[in-house]
Amino acid sequence: MKLNIVPVKKGLTWVKDGIRTFWRQPLAFTGLFFLFMAWVSLLSMVPVIGSAMALLILPAATLGLMVATEQASLGKFPMPTVLMVAFRAGQQRLKAMMVLGVLYALSFLLVMALSALVDGGAFAKVYLANAPITPELVNGADFQMAMWLATILYIPLSMLFWHAPALVHWYGVPPVKSMFFSAVACWRNLGAFAVYLLAWAAVFVTGATLILTLSGALGGNDLTAAVLMPGALLMAAMFFTSVYFSVKDCFDLPLPGSQTEA
Repeated sequence: MKLNIVPVKKGLTWVKDGIRTFWRQPLAFTGLFFLFMAWVSLLSMVPVIGSAMALLILPAATLGLMVATEQASLGKFPMPTVLMVAFRAGQQRLKAMMVLGVLYALSFLLVMALSALVDGGAFAKVYLANAPITPELVNGADFQMAMWLATILYIPLSMLFWHAPALVHWYGVPPVKSMFFSAVACWRNLGAFAVYLLAWAAVFVTGATLILTLSGALGGNDLTAAVLMPGALLMAAMFFTSVYFSVKDCFDLPLPGSQTEA
């Protein structure tokens, strides 16, 4: 396993590669992403522990989307079963992935707990328990402060887990070590990741602006409401498709379908 330091401009390449690969298999990736969302949503509905269960499987589900991207980049059609790849990788790697999921869930819940110190848990309840959201709640100073605090705290959390599922799956790196290497990779390639995130922000803003403009001109508010959410989900699917390329360039991943030891 080797950590690569990539040029800053690679961040833009990752975005382009993700979008290009998505449009090679748009039906496959759209279906996979909706299955991914449905999987998380169904688990979230389980009383009391649902949100924690949904967080626990996120690293494994994210790995499934990475493997799907790998397959599509090779001209293959990724099947829905690819989302379960972490559960078919052998007992040792499955156990490591579940430990990684537990660490992610605990870390994310800690972020929500810290945000709750600011607004009494209002933001956490909206995010984790689908509590009713109102304009008055969103415009509240405490709610906004909690939202921004959670966003800032999530940045180092995402750095810890960005590459971790891939390192656990392809290299058999222990969960805590994979988080360390992931954070180091993000930090050493901070310029590329900054460009990557800024480029995706531009894609989302441009896409939303086009949707609002066209739907508003053609059908007013009703059409806008009907198109905006699917459009946002489509762009989110393209974003997840691009994650694989950021991991592949930061680490020399093994050949498709193979697994090695660190």
